[in-house]
Amino acid sequence: MQKLSLLFIKDGLQYQISKNKTVLEEHSYFAEEENPGETVAQKLDEILAKKNFSEISVVSALNHFTVMPQGFSEHDLGYDLIAFNAPVDRENEELMLSVNKKLGVQFYYTFPKKYYGQIKEKNIPAKFNFSGEKFLQSLNLRNQKEIHINLYHHQCEFFAFDQKKMVLYNNLDVNSEVDFLYFIMFTLSKIGFGINETHFFVYGETTENETFITELRKFVKHLKIVFDNIPKRNFVMNG
Repeated sequence: MQKLSLLFIKDGLQYQISKNKTVLEEHSYFAEEENPGETVAQKLDEILAKKNFSEISVVSALNHFTVMPQGFSEHDLGYDLIAFNAPVDRENEELMLSVNKKLGVQFYYTFPKKYYGQIKEKNIPAKFNFSGEKFLQSLNLRNQKEIHINLYHHQCEFFAFDQKKMVLYNNLDVNSEVDFLYFIMFTLSKIGFGINETHFFVYGETTENETFITELRKFVKHLKIVFDNIPKRNFVMNG
């Protein structure tokens, strides 16, 4: 049987259809570029109607989230905590929870109820996760100051670690090199990371965002591209 993997990003949707870890089909759809008249919800219906999938894996990179220590149990405050970072529409957003036991943190995030309903009504086993937690699973940490950056289409998320301890996670829409550099440099100054002592690791859509990386290289001493989302190997959707 075939598995459907869905990645929701700002104004877009990426999907993979796989069988026994072999990717059979993979496409990206961005509402503002390809067909302004077609919504993400319409595209999702089209994808869900393709085949009788045995399971669905959903990852949301939408930046409506907050991070709390693992064990925080006042789930009814989830919407209010997210509202400190982004506007929340309780009527149209489902409150979700993803836990990373390895580093002892949990992510509250919201996911559009419309998309949630479209997926659930298929009555197929579906797993939902937040991109930050999925990204965190993949990291190989060292005893140093580190910034791990995951690049998407017009979007990035990143973690800051000091001696394997998580200092910060954030997720931002980026439309220019200026946005990207300001975001990174401002964060470094706020958390007290020296630019020459900090090691940068970059993942994701590195080819598409090559100019972002080129600009970053002008300012930082240690930078390594760890993973590029070449076709049929999108690590955030795999697994």
